[in-house]
Amino acid sequence: MAALASLATVLGAGASIYGTVRQAQSQQATAKAQAQLTQQQQAARQQELAAQQAEQARERQQALARTLAATRARLAASGLQPDEGSAAAVTGGLRQDAAAAQAADDAAYQARLAQGRASLLQPDGTLTALLRSGRTFGFAARSLLD
Repeated sequence: MAALASLATVLGAGASIYGTVRQAQSQQATAKAQAQLTQQQQAARQQELAAQQAEQARERQQALARTLAATRARLAASGLQPDEGSAAAVTGGLRQDAAAAQAADDAAYQARLAQGRASLLQPDGTLTALLRSGRTFGFAARSLLD
């Protein structure tokens, strides 16, 4: 009878380990699918942000070109040479302001990209399931020795 109880304990432990391993495999497959979905969502978000950034840069360049053309026209209408002296300083200042605004937008774009990235430390549960199965096996071995 004791041998039958030992055999039942071993079979129970084996079934428990098998169930734990299957659960770990299922969790791993789910984690893999979630990681792929997260990567796809992240890629779509990056493409969207890149398109927005390109559109904003294009709009800023067009606005700068219009502002420079209007400023040069006013300066020329006033009798000043638009490429010399203080007129050149004004147009240069406009270009510097536009470059600074573009740099600020670029920094904000990089921060928005970094904000949505998934952590490399996200748990997938495989180690936990493996440790649980080892503990189950340990309990079975202990009950056999008792």
